[in-house]
Amino acid sequence: MATPPFLFPGQTAFYSGKVRDVYSIGKDWLVMIASDRISAFDVILPRPIPFKGQVLNQIAAYMLEATQDICPNWLVSSPAPNTSVGKRCEPFKIEMVVRGHLTGHAWRTYASGKRVLCGMPLPEGMNENDAFDKPIITPSTKAEAGHDEDISQEEIIAQGLASAAEWQQLTDYALRLFARGQAIAQRQGLILVDTKYEFGKIGNSIYLMDEVHTPDSSRYFFSDGFSERQQRKERQPQLSKEFVREWLIANDFMGKEGQQVPTMSDEWVDTISKRYIALYEKVIGQPFVPSPLTHEALYERICDELHRLTA
Repeated sequence: MATPPFLFPGQTAFYSGKVRDVYSIGKDWLVMIASDRISAFDVILPRPIPFKGQVLNQIAAYMLEATQDICPNWLVSSPAPNTSVGKRCEPFKIEMVVRGHLTGHAWRTYASGKRVLCGMPLPEGMNENDAFDKPIITPSTKAEAGHDEDISQEEIIAQGLASAAEWQQLTDYALRLFARGQAIAQRQGLILVDTKYEFGKIGNSIYLMDEVHTPDSSRYFFSDGFSERQQRKERQPQLSKEFVREWLIANDFMGKEGQQVPTMSDEWVDTISKRYIALYEKVIGQPFVPSPLTHEALYERICDELHRLTA
C-alpha cells in the first residue's frame, strides 16, 4: 500500500489511484485530491503534467453542479483547486461508458472486423467518428489494477455487479447525464463524443461518483466543420487526452507486457499541460486561473473543511 502524502484527522483509509489520491475520513466522508499524474492504457506515465489536477477537479465540480438535478452526486465542496470533499459511497465495480460516436476503443474494435461491443450490435457501413443513431452504453469492469475489461449487461447482472433494477437505474442516469453533457458542450461549440460515469450507493440510493465530463473521462470534437470533415473522411481534431494515447502508440507503447514507456521531454510535458488548460477554457467557457498551493496550505484548507463537516 502506498504511503499517504497526508494524514488527516479521522483518516481511516487511503487509496492512490492512477490519477487521484483518495482519503477515507471516518465512515461517511472522502477527500479526493486530483494529482498531476497522467495515465494512458491503464499505466501511469513517468512525469506529472503541471495544473492537470486543478483542471480535472474544477471541470468535474462544474459538471457535478450542472447535473445534480438528474441524480444525486457525492460532491459536497471543493476546498482547494485540486481537491473535492464529499460523501463516501459503496461503488459499483463497473464503469458506464456512453458513446455517441464510433471513436477510440469502439472504432478500433469495429476496424478489427467485430460488430458487437459489450453485447451491443454495431451497424454495418460506419466510418470512424460517425455518430450512432442514438448513444449506446458499453460498460467495462472497474479493475483494481491493470486493464479494465469490456462486459455486457447480461454478464453484469449474472455476476452480481448490479441487479436488474439497479442496471436499469444506472442506464437511465447515464443516458440522461450524457444528454446534459451534450447540451453543455453544444453551447460551447463542442460535441461530447463519449464519456464514462461511475456510480455508488448510500443505503438504497444510487449516487454519481468521481469525475464527470473531464478530459480524462471524456472526448470532445469541435462542432464547427464536423460534418464536412466526416464527408471528406478527414481527421477530427478533438479535445481529450487521446492525443497522448496516439503519441504513445506512435512510439510503440500500448501498455502491453515488455513495452517501455517512451521518454517525455520537457517540451512534450508543457504541450500536454497547455492542451489540458485549453480544454478547460473551451469546455467551461471561462479563463483558467492557475492556483498552485504549497503542501502545507493544501493540508490546512482540507483540515478546515473536514472540521466544518464533522463538527
